Amino acid sequence: MERRLLSVDWDYFVKEDDINYGSYAESRKNLVDTWYKRYIKEKAQGRDIEKLYHLLPENRMFWEKIEQYFAFTGDVEVYVSDSHALSYEIAKKTGCDTVYLFDSHTDLGYGGPQSLDFELNCSNWLGMLLRDRVAKAAYIFLSMHTHERPEMFDWANRAFNIKYCDLAEFVQKITVSAVHICRSGAWTPPWFDSEFEEFVAALGIAYKTIDCPKRDWEPENLNFSQEILYLLA
Repeated sequence: MERRLLSVDWDYFVKEDDINYGSYAESRKNLVDTWYKRYIKEKAQGRDIEKLYHLLPENRMFWEKIEQYFAFTGDVEVYVSDSHALSYEIAKKTGCDTVYLFDSHTDLGYGGPQSLDFELNCSNWLGMLLRDRVAKAAYIFLSMHTHERPEMFDWANRAFNIKYCDLAEFVQKITVSAVHICRSGAWTPPWFDSEFEEFVAALGIAYKTIDCPKRDWEPENLNFSQEILYLLA
């Protein structure tokens, strides 16, 4: 019987203004310290970094919309983490061979097929699931504010069973055996963390949290020496 994983990235709802901080890596530094560093740099330019990111209100109605198209099995397993790479392990553990992804990124791997030869990470987990034949199909729902387009991944689209979708295309409910919600803290700012927790709770199903540390965000309490340390980080 086909088993399906619903994987949701919080950055699906987080829109940033036209800013580019470069590539990110998932680390303790980029979860917290780098956000303070950005805050200090933007402040020096007379900008408030908190006004450069926008949490889309669609997050509040997301689960209600999902329930129109997806049904959860009675024993559905729900996981919450910071890194999206955990979806690879969840799919293997739960025997899910089809993935439904809501994200601002495809996570198929960046840089062509060779990106799947790197170690498992947040940017290639879906491509590796398909390459390793753990998953036989992926349905990708890119956010409205994404910078990515399906044609950017022609190499993967040709090699694997990938469909880029809109929920309106589905006429029958899709049964889900596992759900993964990730925060992607290197991309989503800490001042939205309370809303993230509310988003997770709104699903209304018991969940297991794996490696999703609390983040403090109190820039108004920074002293000069701390600012120097963050700038040097």
